[in-house]
Amino acid sequence: MNIRPLGDRVVIKKLEAQEKTKSGIVLPTQAKEQPQMAEVVAVGPGGLVEGKEVKMEVEVGNKVIFAKYAGTEVKYDGIEYTILKQNDILAIVE
Repeated sequence: MNIRPLGDRVVIKKLEAQEKTKSGIVLPTQAKEQPQMAEVVAVGPGGLVEGKEVKMEVEVGNKVIFAKYAGTEVKYDGIEYTILKQNDILAIVE
């Protein structure tokens, strides 16, 4: 991948929405709830951002939960990514 985020930004790739409910009902595309879980595919260097020292706490490969309306969606080589600031990431899923 050739997207290199700057500062405290992170590039994520959303995980696929559920195709079925727990009871086995198949959902049509528009009824699927958009996931707020993603995989980190690139991490910026952190450092001094707006006069404050920022330590990057996520790594490439982490599964994360992010704020619902966070970031900017971009399409690169036919794949959709979201670029957001590290503070828009709510949790790392272990």
